[in-house]
Amino acid sequence: MSKNGENLNEEQQEQLLFMMLIQQHQQIAMMGLGKLQNPATQEMEKDLSSAKYAIDTLAMLKKYTKGNLSDEAGGYLEQTLTTLRMNYAEEAKKAKSESKGNAADQDE
Repeated sequence: MSKNGENLNEEQQEQLLFMMLIQQHQQIAMMGLGKLQNPATQEMEKDLSSAKYAIDTLAMLKKYTKGNLSDEAGGYLEQTLTTLRMNYAEEAKKAKSESKGNAADQDE
């Protein structure tokens, strides 16, 4: 089997493309969470709204594909969502405490 899916049947090619779509949104979310370098700027950037959008998009895909995914694809999507949601919660908590700390600094 080649990396670009040449030797796969149509169903396998579609599953591969679906998994790649999940990976793309995972990478967008991880960049927004400041966990991956932005390839365009070579910087670590945090944009929680961008990360949330990518996570919400994957959640929507899960909802609309319910019952139509292989066990492997469904499990991969679920695992990816769980990981991203945990990372998002952690980063949102950090951002909230940082903003409280900055507000306290300004009060002094």
